[in-house]
Amino acid sequence: MRVVYLDWNATTPPHPDVVAAMVEAATSAWGNPASVHGPGRRARSRVEDAREAVAALVGFDPRDVVLTSGGTEANNLALHHAFAAAPATPAQPALVVSRIEHPSVLRYAEHLATRGVLVSWVDPEPSGRITPEAVAAAMDGAASAGASVRLVALQAVNHETGVIQPVAAVAALCRSRGALLHVDVVQAVGKLPREAFEGADLVSVAAHKIRGPKGIGALLTAPSVRLARLLYGGSQERGLRPGTQDPVAAAGFAVAAERARRTPARYAELAPLRDRLEAELVRLGRELGREVVRNGEADRAPHVTNLSFPGWRGEELCAALDLERVAVSSGSACSAGTAEPSPVLAAMVGEARALAAVRISLGEETTADDVDEALARFARVLGRTRPKP
Repeated sequence: MRVVYLDWNATTPPHPDVVAAMVEAATSAWGNPASVHGPGRRARSRVEDAREAVAALVGFDPRDVVLTSGGTEANNLALHHAFAAAPATPAQPALVVSRIEHPSVLRYAEHLATRGVLVSWVDPEPSGRITPEAVAAAMDGAASAGASVRLVALQAVNHETGVIQPVAAVAALCRSRGALLHVDVVQAVGKLPREAFEGADLVSVAAHKIRGPKGIGALLTAPSVRLARLLYGGSQERGLRPGTQDPVAAAGFAVAAERARRTPARYAELAPLRDRLEAELVRLGRELGREVVRNGEADRAPHVTNLSFPGWRGEELCAALDLERVAVSSGSACSAGTAEPSPVLAAMVGEARALAAVRISLGEETTADDVDEALARFARVLGRTRPKP
């Protein structure tokens, strides 16, 4: 029985062109990119190819790209830089952040709170949307407490629900108030047109979400943003992220980023498949006497759905589906293995629905046959694991 992979938000299969580029780099560009001799120059060219490709993907200057180990490090660096590099002021520094961000942002915000930063949290609507009005209210709350908002952190597309956030409107708000805007576009690049996340001062990207290798990502910054180093060592990445770069991973990242400029059209074609899968699962739930509920009623990326199956636990359904060789998840892969409900969903719809949730994410290789096969296997699992009262 073949695997039906419907967890593209967790990671994507490396594209054959990416693999080929990495194999080539491993044998011909293995030098140290900092070295001035031929092997070093060949390695450095792969690193610079990645820098240029990801800059073109997101709409930044290659000189403003810092290569990282992935999205988590890029998010951490963005928040670190915003507060470590800012000039000292009498007012307490403040961060405005939503409660439905990726764990790498939520946990770093909690860390900043222990370092004297006022963290002003923004609650989502039940639909999963963060409104500009709620962001403005959080900024006003920080100001009324005597704090100065240095940074607003917002995802372009939520990693669990696929809900698209109003980046342009929040960017305009931040500009009007003199605050920086960091946007995590890890789940948006390659899926949505670039216009969906333009206007940010700092942007985080991860290669493995766009069919590239794991272990590499990037933080991109506007030229006006003053960065502060988190690590100390050599002069790589303008001294902001010292350590020998990986030319093999960079070669794969370059190809993946170049490809991702063309894939939003393919993802747009997935919406009807996603909608049919969703509708059939709701129907199956009704046949079994349970109302399957969609989490995230706002505009979504075309390939993601998040459904709660009342009476079932999401993690148990995922385990049962894995035995049927259907790969889905019950939350963020970065939070897997915890017994707690997803903080994203708990903030949106409460703990009960969060515990019953399953995320399904399609990808550019998902077919109608995959959806049909997944539905048949869902029906078997739901039919033999009756919901609890």
